Amino acid sequence: MANPKSKHSKTRRNKRRTHYKATAPTLTVCSNCGTSIPPHTVCPECGYYRGQLVIEKSETAE
Repeated sequence: MANPKSKHSKTRRNKRRTHYKATAPTLTVCSNCGTSIPPHTVCPECGYYRGQLVIEKSETAE
């Protein structure tokens, strides 16, 4: 088994891990209502996808 001959410092370890970071999710704007949604998904607010009604949303009394 390969083992290090000497200990790697915390700085060296952290330099290796600099690219391990979270990325912000990609969001697009709904063409019907303007809500931010992930791309290629039906808008949960209005039910439209690419300008066409896909899911009927019932109007609830607010």
